[in-house]
Amino acid sequence: MDFKLELVIIPVSDVDRAKVFYTEKLGFKLEVDGRANEGGRIVQVTPPGSACSIGFGSGLSMGTRPLVTAAPGSQRGLHLVVEDIVAARGELVSRGVQVGEIRHIEDGQWKPGVDPAHSRYMSFAEFSDADGNLWVLQEVGR
Repeated sequence: MDFKLELVIIPVSDVDRAKVFYTEKLGFKLEVDGRANEGGRIVQVTPPGSACSIGFGSGLSMGTRPLVTAAPGSQRGLHLVVEDIVAARGELVSRGVQVGEIRHIEDGQWKPGVDPAHSRYMSFAEFSDADGNLWVLQEVGR
């Protein structure tokens, strides 16, 4: 039996601001923007080429259990894998996203720039959304 990851909920303080960031700055596809439950709102967006979406909203719950208990900006380590990290970083920067410099792991140490061999999963660059949720671009190879 397959278990496919569909949705990851992230904590945000301003749903409309997050929607603009993820759709306009990152270019994620808007899948849902609607009422989630009584008084709740859910926005679901999907990165280009991804089968998994992220969601955020207000008043989200499963019955009496809240879906978001973390503080806005506390999510860390969400990874977006890309074939070409230089091109991906450049695209995000051109859209106004502040992306850190590319770095790679070599002999267990962080080094500046792209992994010279473009080894899978060895080159990274980080950025945050408006709340401070930390994302990582990771090159998977060409």
